[in-house]
Amino acid sequence: MKEILKELCLTDGISGDEGAVRDLIISKIKDVCDYSIDNLGNLICFKKGKKKPKKKLMICAHMDEVGLMVTYIRSDGTLSFGTVGGIDPSVIIGRQVRIGQNRISGVVGSTAVHNLSKDEREKAPETDSLYIDIGAASKEEAEKYVSLGDNVYFDSEFTELGDHRIKAKALDDRAGCALMIKLLHEKPEYDTYFVFNVQEEIGLRGSTVSAFSVAPDFAIVLEATTAADIDGVSGAKRVCALGDGPVVSFMDRSTIYDKELYQLAFDIATCQTKTMIAGGNDSGAIHISGNGVRTIAISVPCRYLHSPSSVIEMSDLESSYKLVKILARRIPEL
Repeated sequence: MKEILKELCLTDGISGDEGAVRDLIISKIKDVCDYSIDNLGNLICFKKGKKKPKKKLMICAHMDEVGLMVTYIRSDGTLSFGTVGGIDPSVIIGRQVRIGQNRISGVVGSTAVHNLSKDEREKAPETDSLYIDIGAASKEEAEKYVSLGDNVYFDSEFTELGDHRIKAKALDDRAGCALMIKLLHEKPEYDTYFVFNVQEEIGLRGSTVSAFSVAPDFAIVLEATTAADIDGVSGAKRVCALGDGPVVSFMDRSTIYDKELYQLAFDIATCQTKTMIAGGNDSGAIHISGNGVRTIAISVPCRYLHSPSSVIEMSDLESSYKLVKILARRIPEL
């Protein structure tokens, strides 16, 4: 699964521009299931199982990652930008990026510290105070290489940290996509829909459409979620921890999860839960779709989420896979 994850993370696909990621996934699953692409770009796969269930199960993850978009070209050739998805500006200062279809190299810059006032130095930076430097000397020169509306992707390598951890961009949610690709290569107990959604990071847009189309009775949402398990952080603020297994949420800002499914996960495997009610995922759109969908979210704990250097532990990815595989067999029997 590590090699699949590497290919997925090294492929660019911010919200609204998931085509390359979708093409890669199709190349991995086209011979093992039926699939279609809806008008918004969601990839909807159907995998025939050993049995036909009385109620329909959908397993999903989102293909998009957070990124930036060029909004203005300044007179000095630097670029103003906006964020696509939720990004803390402090994690992108000094980072290398790739811009547009030609992947023009650039660096995110900020005002030099000696030009900041005392108050400015004590405050966190804001996005509109940053810019991208592509080496152009003027607006006219920059316009030869980039255009307004160009997507900006983090330029980040896939790196193994020690013997068991991975650093990469887009682990949210290419980790979930990797899990589904592996599951699609196996024969499930029951017929199952696997959906790779678009535009989760900008408002659960893909899942709003795909949940309506598939109309499931049950949904398993695969995600990556914030882990703050570092020195100096204690109690509930740690949220979850690398190495402690899959994260099963009871509530976040968009969903109160099905209590029976929540308990079932803990009956099956050693899991952890989020100790703060924070964030959200495609469950927010799915559970209120149609006549309502009984929903559970299984997440891989991830440090430095929504940054160019997110970190996960491979054992959490593997244990999440084992849990989801059993849930996919047990849930249709409820």
